[in-house]
Amino acid sequence: MAAPENRSIPRVKTSRAALCCTPNMMLIRVALSVALLAHSSFTAPMTPPLMTFPGEQNVTDTELAMDYLKRFGYLNLKNTGNALISLQPAILKMQKTLGLPETGKLDKGTLTAMRRPRCGVPDVLNYKTFDDEKWDHTDLTYRVTVYTPDLDPSVVDDAFARAFKLWSDITPLTFTQIYSGEADIMIRFGREWHGDAYPFDGYNGLLAHAYPPGNNVYGSLHGDAHFDEDEFWTLGDGAAVKTRFGNADGAFCHFPFTFNGKTYKTCTTDGRDDGYTWCATTADFDKDQKYGFCPNERLYTFSGNSDNSPCVFPFIFNGKSYDQCTTDGRDDRYKWCATTSNFDVDKKYGFCPSPVNAVVAGNSDGDLCSFPFTFYGKTYDACTTDGRSDGQLWCATTSNFDEDKKWGFCPNAGYSIFLVAAHEFGHALGLDHSSVEDALMYPMYKYKENFRLSSDDVAGIQHLYGRKSGPTSTIPTSNAPISTSVPTTTTTATTTTTTIKPGADVCKVDTYDAVASIKKTLHFFKNGYVWKFALAKKVIKGPIPIAKLWPKAPSKIDAAFEDKRTNSIYIFSGRSYWVFSGTSLEPGYPKDISKLGIDTNVERIVGAVGKGLNKVQLLGGQKVWRLDMATQKVDKISQIYDRFRHVPVDADIVFMHKMNTYFLRDKYFWKMDMYYRVTFVGFIKSNILNCKE
Repeated sequence: MAAPENRSIPRVKTSRAALCCTPNMMLIRVALSVALLAHSSFTAPMTPPLMTFPGEQNVTDTELAMDYLKRFGYLNLKNTGNALISLQPAILKMQKTLGLPETGKLDKGTLTAMRRPRCGVPDVLNYKTFDDEKWDHTDLTYRVTVYTPDLDPSVVDDAFARAFKLWSDITPLTFTQIYSGEADIMIRFGREWHGDAYPFDGYNGLLAHAYPPGNNVYGSLHGDAHFDEDEFWTLGDGAAVKTRFGNADGAFCHFPFTFNGKTYKTCTTDGRDDGYTWCATTADFDKDQKYGFCPNERLYTFSGNSDNSPCVFPFIFNGKSYDQCTTDGRDDRYKWCATTSNFDVDKKYGFCPSPVNAVVAGNSDGDLCSFPFTFYGKTYDACTTDGRSDGQLWCATTSNFDEDKKWGFCPNAGYSIFLVAAHEFGHALGLDHSSVEDALMYPMYKYKENFRLSSDDVAGIQHLYGRKSGPTSTIPTSNAPISTSVPTTTTTATTTTTTIKPGADVCKVDTYDAVASIKKTLHFFKNGYVWKFALAKKVIKGPIPIAKLWPKAPSKIDAAFEDKRTNSIYIFSGRSYWVFSGTSLEPGYPKDISKLGIDTNVERIVGAVGKGLNKVQLLGGQKVWRLDMATQKVDKISQIYDRFRHVPVDADIVFMHKMNTYFLRDKYFWKMDMYYRVTFVGFIKSNILNCKE
């Protein structure tokens, strides 16, 4: 590269002949040239050239187009047998499908669209069209088998619950999260080849994909959703850092925040001598004193088999000692650690959460930037776009990129796990891609802070499953948009909240959905789970997923009872009821309770009290509906206070156990014997469940 002109050294005016013919002048000219070159190399460092980084590939526009058109079904070379065909018809079809100007050429707008992050489900041709394929039941279960280290698992659970709620709010569908066994919709994060025939392609490409209902084509994969772990998963506007410990009760970091008069835009170790990173959860720590600790494997792990225990360093694995998280022994590149000092002996492990400032993708995913670092002889103390044609910020993860070639992308806004999940769950329910650009089911990713389903999305899902009864069956234009970046654990009765987890203590549940005596054992129901309580032995088992006992039962149960004649189980939720023989749902169910003869103004059944072998008294709407089990019809109606006196007529839960009837309201219960006498009033938890309060 020629040295730039140095204007600090004046040029000597002389003739070419004189220079050519005078040896001394020739020596002076050479010396000046060497001096100029040396001087310029120190005062004007060379800008690093554009390059292909380790782990990346350079592709031409034509190669990009061929791959895109084949991958998403616009071009089927298997049928033509000729790769040298005109791309114009396929390009036109793609442009029409995606709502682009129909030029038939690889113009700038088309190439830009091909480079946009999107769903991996093909648009046409090679992928099976969904053709009204849908689930044959409306009470669906889902399970997350592999989480991302980018977000706290509770944040992922919350985002998925909110995504499912979009669909349950406008259809009869309900969704229950389970934590073991096979669910209708199995969800996982993975990289590249991750267990199916559709590999991901790394950072900023295919974000996720999902399979439609029905096992005719995809077998056990039907309904499943997969998310690319090479992406940076957030709530759409940067790292969502949920704190642990501290005094902020798990609140999210607030960036920027002020500490000792200094502004911080990320987690810090300042003010601490133990090396733990922390953040303020309000804008001003100096004023509010609210803080929590940022993700750190020395505080906790996730998934694995150690109940979120922290890493123990050093630990032994295959005879080797490790003093940090590792990917050794795994082919999915997830970082893990042992939670005891010797994995070879104890086999205890967990996955390491990603540090807040960890790089994404590249060849050092999950590592931290190393500042300063050297790139093409130049020193950098911040992320840079040098060397890249796409303008993305990156950094080296060692002090010298030129020698080590270790790098990754610096964290950015990331992709909203809520929006991507809502789209993929649409596929899992049977929806295909939409050509309406504002629709959720449009294949390209686009972040929206305030989101609402489009009329196209609503029409599609209601075509498959019908409308939800009640005022929320459609999306009015005045409906308030949903925030995509604000987590919440509040959901309606048709979705599952994220408050109940395996191992949850029944004594710590605030209120219960229902209580029933089945097979002489009390069953306490809450949010898709049930605890079994043997009153005589004071032994509690659970929580157990309701779907494990009754696979097609609703997640929200209002009342249940056992038919003493047939041992069938009756389950009530809203205005519907289910009848199970063992674990199998009887044909024709669920049905509306009006089939039993219960008024349409009764919103739900709150309890059931047996009366002999052939009658059951159903309580709802502050009335008692006596059901003849033989005819399956109500044969008598009375007011609650006519049948049951000195108990609350607005009880939340009513059930019968060993000839006694229990009325539950808030934290209290009233016990009534077979002669309708109140024999005891007490606390549900301390007097029934024997909880230590």
